[in-house]
Amino acid sequence: MPCRAIAGTLDNHTAMAALGKPSRLIVGPWTHMIRAGGSGSVAGEVNFGLASTHQGIGFDQLQLDFYDRWLKGIDNGADAGPPVKMFVMGINQWRNESEWPPARAVDTPWYLGADATLTPAPPTAEQTPDHYLYDPADPVRTRGGHLVMANEYPAGQFDQAATEQRPDVLIYTSEPLTEDLEVTGRVRMRLHAATDAPSTDWVVRLCDVSTYGVSRNLCDGIQRIQDTPGEPGVYEIDLWSTSNVFLAGHRIRVHVTSSNFPRWDRNLNTGEPAQTAVTMYTTQQTNFHDTGRPSHIILPVIPHTP
Repeated sequence: MPCRAIAGTLDNHTAMAALGKPSRLIVGPWTHMIRAGGSGSVAGEVNFGLASTHQGIGFDQLQLDFYDRWLKGIDNGADAGPPVKMFVMGINQWRNESEWPPARAVDTPWYLGADATLTPAPPTAEQTPDHYLYDPADPVRTRGGHLVMANEYPAGQFDQAATEQRPDVLIYTSEPLTEDLEVTGRVRMRLHAATDAPSTDWVVRLCDVSTYGVSRNLCDGIQRIQDTPGEPGVYEIDLWSTSNVFLAGHRIRVHVTSSNFPRWDRNLNTGEPAQTAVTMYTTQQTNFHDTGRPSHIILPVIPHTP
């Protein structure tokens, strides 16, 4: 789900369904700029296969049937059956659902821990917080994601190796999974953190790490804050939505940083109005993950059915 329009589209469908209005939702692994007649199977560096394309699901006919039903009043069955058709990445399969988000999804916390770990168990002991310096003159560069930008910044999933080598990106990684884990729905982060600046940004990214160690982005989000310098706070960060199966042997990874430029404008950390600010301030950032401040990402996990 790499397109930047995905959050609004899902919210619109959910709101219409809540009002009892007819709404059909199709979500594929496509970027925003798929050209008519193109295959649409590739998003970023990942090829999801021919079945993932518009042609693979007969998208043109689905559209025509929808228009015939609602513009011409033809009773052709276009409003029958499950209202949601979604593509599940990882296993690269289409699936029909009766609602979005799936009601059976269970919000499941995964906790940031010492030594760059990510675990489903909360911390049971005091842990030293993690630190990094955020310099707005040297921001983390955009590498894929839910976006529509110039050709230099394509959308979709990309290897995050260059990003993960930076000292201003904290990385937390799970152990290899012993079985498949499906995450479908809205992803959120509850981050306990502090900054020595009057204003800063918190950026969080969810990645899927293959058995070969390749880390690719799934979704991310940003929260701009105005706060008392040095005072710890807890921040809710919306990473939008995804549908991905982390295959057995893969690992879940979370990035915590303070920039993703030029997708999002840099915070200069001074608290001045963004439209007129010119002074840059390098700030010390602190991320907590102890018993009293358990930073965690909340994954909507679909229970496994044998």
